[in-house]
Amino acid sequence: MLALRTALGRCLAGPVGGGAAAWGLARGGAASNPFIQRARCYARPVRRKKKDFPSHLDDLPPTMLKKDYANVPIINSVDDVVKRLLSLEMANQKEKMKIKTQQLVEKVRRSPNDNGSFEVQIAMLTAKIRTYEEHLQKHPKDKSNRRHMLMDMDRRKKLLAYLRRVRYDIFENTCKQLNIQYTLPPAYSRRITKRWLVKKAFCLRVFKEVQKLKAPERLKQRQEWRARAKARAEKEKQAQQSEGTPV
Repeated sequence: MLALRTALGRCLAGPVGGGAAAWGLARGGAASNPFIQRARCYARPVRRKKKDFPSHLDDLPPTMLKKDYANVPIINSVDDVVKRLLSLEMANQKEKMKIKTQQLVEKVRRSPNDNGSFEVQIAMLTAKIRTYEEHLQKHPKDKSNRRHMLMDMDRRKKLLAYLRRVRYDIFENTCKQLNIQYTLPPAYSRRITKRWLVKKAFCLRVFKEVQKLKAPERLKQRQEWRARAKARAEKEKQAQQSEGTPV
């Protein structure tokens, strides 16, 4: 009985030990198998590199001072470290936007004191729109900023349309200086339906009938106006003859 139990224990221990060894071997083989390693790398999430989009603020020199410190008289006597801290190299995007907006405004303003003309408003809106465009290239799902950008574009389009209608020379100069490509709005187009055609034909018919009814009255008014003008001309002629003025 004891021998039987010992043999049974050896049989049970053999497969278990062999299974553990086989599992360890399989694990080691999987770690050294290049095909499985490639499959594991393929299953990992791919880290995409962020694209570097060109910015309209790249042309600003990093050594330029911020707008609030550019006209300070003692700025030339400070240390180089302080100048670097007050330069655009250490500035955020808001400070750079101030400088860029000032540069665009200087291109189109009429006088040094001009801060609210149509050209200045267009320049300020252009700087904001270009900043929104760069932001949306990096974050295309930002719907709030997209809405603000479309609102500014609509406002700038209205200002440009007004300048084009009133002062075309200023409109051309503004578009050239700010590098704006103005496109004409599309012509009004309406979807033609059967109901619209019937309604239009009925309106034209009513208009023609009304014109026919008003024709005798208009003819009478024209005859009265001509008679008055003729009588006035004859009266002036008689007055000139009575005064002895040659006709």
